[in-house]
Amino acid sequence: MTRLPVAAAAVALTMAGAGADDTWIMPTAYDESSYQTEIVRTFAEAVRVCTAGRLAIEVHAGGSLVSGGGIKRAVETGDVAIGERLLSAHADDNPVFAYDSVPFLATSFDSSERLWQAARPILEEILSDDNLVLLYSVPWPPQGLYFSQPVERLADVAGMPFRTYNEATARLAELAGMEPVHTELADLDGVLASGRVRGFVSSSETGYNHRVWDHMTHFYDAAAWVPRNYVFVNGDAFNGLDDQGRNCLRSAAHFAEVAGTTRARELSGWYLSRLAARGMIVAPPGEALAADLGRIGAVMFDEWSAAAGEDGEWIMEAFAGR
Repeated sequence: MTRLPVAAAAVALTMAGAGADDTWIMPTAYDESSYQTEIVRTFAEAVRVCTAGRLAIEVHAGGSLVSGGGIKRAVETGDVAIGERLLSAHADDNPVFAYDSVPFLATSFDSSERLWQAARPILEEILSDDNLVLLYSVPWPPQGLYFSQPVERLADVAGMPFRTYNEATARLAELAGMEPVHTELADLDGVLASGRVRGFVSSSETGYNHRVWDHMTHFYDAAAWVPRNYVFVNGDAFNGLDDQGRNCLRSAAHFAEVAGTTRARELSGWYLSRLAARGMIVAPPGEALAADLGRIGAVMFDEWSAAAGEDGEWIMEAFAGR
């Protein structure tokens, strides 16, 4: 897989100064093999070129500096200037963050993009209250179900230990009668190798980059939802830049979002083909399993709508109107 032409794309951005020579530390939760990290590094390079080297962003991937669960707080407090995290990981802070993890609400890249544009203004307001500025978001491939056995219906996996990574996946496991085992992506390899989990929901990218065919036999391509990562910056750090510096940051963010979305689209099918090539059974869920998942999706939509309140209603109205 080739990397994006970072320097050439960055040079196309408006050349400007950041106002002062500075280096921002940027923790992320995903390792170097992820295209999400590739896009973060593309973004950082675009900022460097656009500011003529006056603002550098030093990326620390894979939770190596700050664990995934601590990144948002570290940026809020100014311990680091900027970070990347899964949007829905912050549903504990506000249920709106789980908008992209409601099963079967947006199941394609196109519908995910419409939903993101509907939700973005609300998310910007919420983040502003936490002294954060939202810069950009990149989708993952649609989510499917990995299992260590064939599954015709959810009754087949009752009591199964199931890796979860946010409130939505934990709730899905509970409603399916499985045992939620919260695990950050950085720890996935270990829990699979130990047998502590025998199923999980994630994208085809996760399966490929973590070689899950060593432990999982089936991937049911349910296209349950299209989760998104997002990049956010400390408000004081952002406002400390001059107008040209902020313009550079915004321009690089726009480029990264477009490039990342394109990358996700390109890689989604490729990852599926690689899972199959490694011997996994890759197929859509059968009729009974799809019906079970659909019932869970309806319950989770009602629960999210009630929790998100007026903000959730506004997002759904904007989504329906696009």
